[in-house]
Amino acid sequence: MGNTMKTEGNLDERLFKREGVPPLSSLVPMSLQHVLASFAGVITPAMMIATTCKFTPEQEAAIIQVALILSAIDTLLQQFPLFGRIGAGLPILTGASFAFLPVMQAVGGEFGFSVVLGSQLIGGIVAVVFGLFYDKVKRFFPPLVTGTVIFTIGVSLYPTAIKYIAGGVGTPGFGSAQNWLVGLVTFALTFGLTNFTTGITKIGSIFFAMLIGCLVSIPFGMIDASAISGASWFSLPQFMPYELKFDPAVCITVGIIYVMVNVQLIGDLSAAVAGSMDRMPKGREISGGIMAQGLVSIISSMFGGLPTSAFGQNVGIIVSTKVINRWVFGGAALTFMAAGLCPKLSALLLMIPQPVIGGATISVFGTITLNGIRILVKDGLTPRTCTIFGVSVAFGLGIAQVSGSLTGTGMPVWINTIFGTSAITPCAVMAIVLNLLMPPEPIEGGEALKVADSGDHDAEGDDEVEAAEA
Repeated sequence: MGNTMKTEGNLDERLFKREGVPPLSSLVPMSLQHVLASFAGVITPAMMIATTCKFTPEQEAAIIQVALILSAIDTLLQQFPLFGRIGAGLPILTGASFAFLPVMQAVGGEFGFSVVLGSQLIGGIVAVVFGLFYDKVKRFFPPLVTGTVIFTIGVSLYPTAIKYIAGGVGTPGFGSAQNWLVGLVTFALTFGLTNFTTGITKIGSIFFAMLIGCLVSIPFGMIDASAISGASWFSLPQFMPYELKFDPAVCITVGIIYVMVNVQLIGDLSAAVAGSMDRMPKGREISGGIMAQGLVSIISSMFGGLPTSAFGQNVGIIVSTKVINRWVFGGAALTFMAAGLCPKLSALLLMIPQPVIGGATISVFGTITLNGIRILVKDGLTPRTCTIFGVSVAFGLGIAQVSGSLTGTGMPVWINTIFGTSAITPCAVMAIVLNLLMPPEPIEGGEALKVADSGDHDAEGDDEVEAAEA
């Protein structure tokens, strides 16, 4: 019996299935590599908002705590859907994310954190409604659109990894030789373990590479353990620490941003499922994932936290390793929960140098990009497909790379807030619009190539697929 639960490299086959509980020897490193890859992404937006809103050290610690706890709750909902409906039930790791950071910084700097929380509550409601009525709008997100968005997500993550390798923008040693040395050593270890080993060291390459990377960074004085002694052992978040204030213009802007981030979630879910399970997510799964994200955002606003989104770097890990067991992600979520409730553990994870994180994750970003291409070419690369893809990516990446391109005379502030802060939003909007406007391409025999309708067809066939599986 024991032999039937093993795969090549002496790996437990339950790691590659949604159900079943793998042994701790496999579960722990698989969970921790997701934690190590995303931990900085969870706490950094909270730290940046704290700086923008001029928080006290106590307030900064509180927003970091809530970010960790709500990241855990969102990820748990995505693995174990509430009432079987709120949550995707798919391999994904979610948490407080950079996706909302630009608009939250803009709102916090001008109106204060209470207005941020009020708009976040409204945005969460918008996300829940969007998820409830996803069946009515899913025809706007065929593989051509989701593949284009996934490609842009992957490409837009490259600068993030480089910033980490260089030491973090704004740090005294940014771009130094020692940062690049540690980052490249970590990358080399990740690359070597992934491509030249088997078993647990192969699929856990990021975890093991980060451990060694931390050891390499010690002689350079890049690890500071002083914060651990001053951190407490246990702490609970405070309910309603701030008043919720509602500005109509801000709420409308943030509501639109939530819809755009939900498009990113659709792309991340599609990338993770297509790359690890060789299928596209069903309509009800995407609907549940969006509703879970909205519900967590509503809760977060009441505890003084930040909204959540999917982590692109973890999508890359999922696609690279094919490890999809729900308890792997549940273990990562419980680690976040423990870090939020135990500040000493949080301080321990904060010790990981940014070059180590960047060196370990840069290789997986390319996997996301290539998976976007894989979805894109599923129905063939026609002139229509190439036009929509090329124009959408050009607008998305072009606007994102030219700072201030949407802030000139006569340009409303909300335009830049929505379209000028991320490559994903303009790319997604352009792909959706062009896909609706451009007619299907004729092929031999006079029949139309129904590329534009492929997503709708897949969505409408959910019930039939589920019935066949049953």
